[in-house]
Amino acid sequence: MEFSNSRRNALKTMSLVGSAMLLPSYNALAQNKDTILQRLIPSSGEELPIVGVGSWQQFDVGATAMDREPLREVLKSMDKMGGKVIDASPMYGRSEKVIGDLTTELRLNDRLFLATKVWTTGRQAGIDQMKDSISKMGRTKIDLMQVHNLQDYQTHLRTLKDWKEQGRIRYIGVTHYVDSAHARLEQIVKAKVVDFVQFNYSIGSRHAEGSLLKAARDHGVAVLINEPFEQGALFRVVKGKALPPWAAEIGIASWAQFFLKYILGDPAVTCVIPGTSDVKHLIDNMGAGMGPLPDQATRKKMLNWMGL
Repeated sequence: MEFSNSRRNALKTMSLVGSAMLLPSYNALAQNKDTILQRLIPSSGEELPIVGVGSWQQFDVGATAMDREPLREVLKSMDKMGGKVIDASPMYGRSEKVIGDLTTELRLNDRLFLATKVWTTGRQAGIDQMKDSISKMGRTKIDLMQVHNLQDYQTHLRTLKDWKEQGRIRYIGVTHYVDSAHARLEQIVKAKVVDFVQFNYSIGSRHAEGSLLKAARDHGVAVLINEPFEQGALFRVVKGKALPPWAAEIGIASWAQFFLKYILGDPAVTCVIPGTSDVKHLIDNMGAGMGPLPDQATRKKMLNWMGL
């Protein structure tokens, strides 16, 4: 996959330019359970770890042991490091079923915060799809059900409100992945009909800083961030470049952590969900949720270092 190759090449390049000494010990980081930072879900006060896992492409695999072993290690390491959030969708092929199977096998299912989506048109079609998704994920009750890419969102939000009142889901959300949808997401956030909003945001794509992040903070809506690496494009931007000398002061040991900590420096962000099927990348990503986060002045330095 393009993302994995870009990430792998970036890490390799870092070692060549002398930055390898900054890379974390993966075994050591994996043992630092319960040290990941937490943020509150505004509508309930429940705490969530600030780094989770997305499953688009990476979890869409077959049923063989060879297919699933890397993902098994990803889930085990996430749990060891105190992570909880896994985000899926029926749009992501076999991801929901793979997540349900592996988390049940590993006896992690009940400990995790499982999120998925409804991605269809019409009330009954939405109900049928959501029932199927929850079953695939090994649950009778899902933590977060989101309307994927706002598809028929007014219809589905009515259903989700009823389901939440009935105790069939814990939280309601809406999602998108392009800047052009931010205005509509902001309208929904301001209407206070959802607990979560999920959207794209990165150090190189900061449209959400205009008003969407502020709206979520002001109206008490939790924020999940997708596309934090812009499908690997950010690693190509920094290829051959060393981390700034002051990065270690805020616990940054890799470019992935640089990109993630920039996002997490905004207090409106509840959790960022980079996708990966590589355990080393998972451990590296989770490390971004540990230690200090950049303040506004440091975030400006990060932008300047990137030439943004």
